[in-house]
Amino acid sequence: MSSDMVITTGGATGTPVAPPARPAASVPGTSGASRMPRGDRAARSAAGRGAPDSRRPEAAWRRRDRRWGYVFVAPQLIGMAVFVLLPFVASLVLAFTSWDGLTELTWVGFENFTAQLQDELLLRSIVNTLLIALITVPVGLGLAVLIAVALEKLKTRTLYLILFFAPVVTSTVAVAMIWQQMFRVDGVLSTTIATVFGVAPPDWLGDPALALLAVCIVSIWSSLGLNVIIFLAGLQNISPSVIEAARIDGAGAWRLFRSIRMPLLSPIVFFSSIVAFISSLQTFDTVFVLTADAGPDNATRTIVYHIYDLGFGRFEFGPSSAASVILLVLTLVITAIQFGVQKKFVHYEDGAA
Repeated sequence: MSSDMVITTGGATGTPVAPPARPAASVPGTSGASRMPRGDRAARSAAGRGAPDSRRPEAAWRRRDRRWGYVFVAPQLIGMAVFVLLPFVASLVLAFTSWDGLTELTWVGFENFTAQLQDELLLRSIVNTLLIALITVPVGLGLAVLIAVALEKLKTRTLYLILFFAPVVTSTVAVAMIWQQMFRVDGVLSTTIATVFGVAPPDWLGDPALALLAVCIVSIWSSLGLNVIIFLAGLQNISPSVIEAARIDGAGAWRLFRSIRMPLLSPIVFFSSIVAFISSLQTFDTVFVLTADAGPDNATRTIVYHIYDLGFGRFEFGPSSAASVILLVLTLVITAIQFGVQKKFVHYEDGAA
């Protein structure tokens, strides 16, 4: 029978069926390895004999690009080594010494840590710093989410975003000085409160009960615009089909916000909370400009201000470095706790936490 014959089924009206494919021809007396392509056999044979690598040399333009890459990355690496890595190592070393910047270093071991953990000023600083973080982070992120939802469908939101973002790009010193004038007893804010509520004008920066709240207000106001833009981008990334399906099922605005928007926005909220918490633990410039000597009665004294006061106010660089190490440990512990509890409220679209 001819090899080109077409086999049909079902009589004359059957459908043509292609003949089965023939196996590749083989030469008698040869194995499968002998049918390997000649190039592969040569490469495997050379590898078996331990021959040197026969790959082509790297092109000159690739070497040139790699060198230029090192040139462009070098300033950043040098800057990190000089201004981040070197001070970090020096701070760890100084934490175990006694040094005033002029005399010879004296090794004291863990004496600085023991003294700092028993120092009432450090404990007061830790309490004030945690209060600032616990007030500014939830309130600031909550306001940012509400404002982002309100601006989501607004056509003129660009103007509002510029207004909200202006404090972010403004110097913190300038922001603190502006709010310092507003917080005065005869300032705009105190006068307005006295007029509206019929009470005596509050002394924001002179009352220990209000000074820390004033610092929190400035911190929330200065970071609000960045969080609004981040949350607005997250809201616009939510698929419209999900929102439409929920509306078809009868979900109202509050139900959409609570059951759809917030769960899908939770990864961004988690990221922003970590960044905001770390930033709150490092509060210094607002306190330094807004209040005098972290007063009144150390009411606004934060950990970073305590480190600055020890190092550049009293020239006690050993205790100052020990306090900075304590701040590092506190930051790592709080961040680890946040990562530990994030599985309970962070929802990812792929179902993985």
